[in-house]
Amino acid sequence: MTTQIDQTDSTESTHVEHRLTLRTLCPSDYPDIARIMRAVYHSAGGALPEAKFLSILKTFPQGQICIEDDGKVIAAAFAVVVDYDKFGDKHTYMEITGNVYATTHDPKGDVLYGIDVFADPEYRNMRLGRRLYEARKELCQNLNLRAIMAGGRIPGYRDYKETMSPQQYIEAVRRKDIYDPILTFQLSNDFEVKQVLKGYLPEDKESMGYATLLEWFNIYYEAEKPQLFGAPKTTARIGCVQWQMREFHSAEDVIKQAEYFINALSDYRCDVALFPEFFNAPLMGLAGNGNSLEAIRHLAGYTDQIRDAMSRMAVSYNINVVAGSMPVMEDGVLYNVAYLCRRDGTVDEQYKIHPTPHEKREWLMEGGTRLKVFDTDFGKVGVLICYDSEFPELSRLLSDKGMQILLVPFWTDTKNGYLRVRRCAQARAIENECYVAISGSFGNLPKVDNVDIQYGQTAVFSPSDFAFPHDAIMAETTPNTEMTLIVDVDLDKLQTLKNEGSVRNFLDRRRDLYKIVWTGDE
Repeated sequence: MTTQIDQTDSTESTHVEHRLTLRTLCPSDYPDIARIMRAVYHSAGGALPEAKFLSILKTFPQGQICIEDDGKVIAAAFAVVVDYDKFGDKHTYMEITGNVYATTHDPKGDVLYGIDVFADPEYRNMRLGRRLYEARKELCQNLNLRAIMAGGRIPGYRDYKETMSPQQYIEAVRRKDIYDPILTFQLSNDFEVKQVLKGYLPEDKESMGYATLLEWFNIYYEAEKPQLFGAPKTTARIGCVQWQMREFHSAEDVIKQAEYFINALSDYRCDVALFPEFFNAPLMGLAGNGNSLEAIRHLAGYTDQIRDAMSRMAVSYNINVVAGSMPVMEDGVLYNVAYLCRRDGTVDEQYKIHPTPHEKREWLMEGGTRLKVFDTDFGKVGVLICYDSEFPELSRLLSDKGMQILLVPFWTDTKNGYLRVRRCAQARAIENECYVAISGSFGNLPKVDNVDIQYGQTAVFSPSDFAFPHDAIMAETTPNTEMTLIVDVDLDKLQTLKNEGSVRNFLDRRRDLYKIVWTGDE
């Protein structure tokens, strides 16, 4: 949205001396921003809510520019970077700005899209609008973006609506037969009108809801050459292991069985192999006749060996491996940890945040304090271990960091326990517009105290919309049968869903009313 910025350039200023500085905005600038917007938009809703202002700053700080005079902000411009092809020319202001929260910002996009430009009406004849436009052009060039685009109001059209179509009015302004307080200014700053937008900003009565789609082409733009290999993937192949609990006599037995599945999933060119929570639990039977606390601590003694073996297999079989989860003793404290073993040899970990009541009571297990989104060669991934998936705050925090795929290794004893995990996982896929894969185990461990039965069914879930399966289930296994599940997921569909879905859970959040904040360790 572009206001009558040229009006700040037309009349003599009352200021005699000025100290102008061009800089990026910061949160403490909001009182000045609100003051200016109330003056400029007094008949059109007033100031942008502070929540939206802060969301824009957080999302794309370098794109929010202001001019200050001796410490006071007197003009500003907001912008986002978008992948323009995902919106096309027929968009509305609210769609392409994410309801002015800038949630449509895409660091990999190709266009700098103008959200707003405005200036303090008290500052006249200082060409503040021109300075902001030039700063935007410089930003566009420095970011190597193809163009600057924006929807521009045509407030003068109200006086000509009975005699001219919007197209005729724009052409008259272009010929300088008519002066429009916004379009004339934009044309003088090298913007071209690409087409007319109808219903772009319905509440804009002066423009009768019409707007111009403006474009400034960056002549220095250099299209990136396509990567011959290692380019970002638009699809990912997820491999899940439905693991049967059986008697193992050594860690080598567990590793050998795991290698069988890793080898098989690698043969099918899977990007990741997901194992269940505590898939190595049969080794607890080697603890002798001790109680469950001694058994779980005995199991923790195998974790380093199995993790290192899984990491070596991830490299040798060229597949990322989420090694389910395993118990870890650190400074006398027991944790439940999932390991991401990448095929480049690096290893990351996610601690279970919420131990179950059983884990806390019988095993004295404690929860972790960090929540991570992992960058992988097949997308941005989050890992929540079993019970953690039943807490929607965690997945929402991961989603805010760009998570595309949520991986949930689980271990449940009964069907009702399994259904809690399953139904929560399906909810997480819909809430956060991401894919969710769950992988579990089944069978009996008669020699292991308190963990002698398991029920499991592995599945991959999607958001619920027309681009996905009608029941939002990509695929699922036969319950309680040892097998693998291999599913291809389309990552581009997730971005399209955010912008064009029947409902848009990500964009339509009321960020002015509520938010989730992580207060643990970073």
